[in-house]
Amino acid sequence: MPDLLGEGRHNVRVTRRLPHLSVLAAVLVTVSLVLAGCGGSAQKPKPSAAAKPSVTLPTGDVTVPAGVKITPPGTELSFGDTATVAYEPNNKRNTVLQLTVTKVRKARMSDLSAYVLDKRARRSTPYYVDLSVKNTGTGDVGRTDVPLWLVDQNNTLIHSSGFTNKFTACPSTTLPKSFGPGATTRACLLYLVPAHGHFTAMSFRPLQAYEPITWSGKVTTTKAPGHKSHHGKKSGKKHGKKH
Repeated sequence: MPDLLGEGRHNVRVTRRLPHLSVLAAVLVTVSLVLAGCGGSAQKPKPSAAAKPSVTLPTGDVTVPAGVKITPPGTELSFGDTATVAYEPNNKRNTVLQLTVTKVRKARMSDLSAYVLDKRARRSTPYYVDLSVKNTGTGDVGRTDVPLWLVDQNNTLIHSSGFTNKFTACPSTTLPKSFGPGATTRACLLYLVPAHGHFTAMSFRPLQAYEPITWSGKVTTTKAPGHKSHHGKKSGKKHGKKH
């Protein structure tokens, strides 16, 4: 069985023969909130302006620095947009992160040809997700997972896959060893969508009680190694008639 790297993050073990790769998926649960009404009164209420519902921000025990605004739950973003979120990977460490999903690329299973894949992984669709992370809070969350999940067409949350060796196409690593206030990093995460599924969005959702912050946009396709365009290629021979 493969080892686990972090909470729910699967790891790829390197052996002298071939390394292994596996994937973990979690089901996205939809939470419904029901508002209860109050009883009537003998007197007719005076007309008043409708009050806007207040949004409770999911900050938990995280200290939010002055001037930093947390992105409200349910915000829908496009690739290149930044969300500011309270991140608490465990009860000992927390901070505020700025997350930016810059690009999503549909990859090829041939990129993983050096790895032994189980039947489920072989029937998956790989995606590379490029992103940037900045620590705008007060804590150090080094070596923790980037808190982003891929959402497929069935509203299933897919966790990123990790490696013990170096996967140059998309390293899919945790945050750097030290990631304190002001630290920034660029990363690429690999996601395997089961049953030949496809990408619909990237999601940040700290608790089921809150609507997720999502990113969506145009998905590009990676090119095969050594791919070169032949358009506009000049010939090495000169054409013309001899006189």
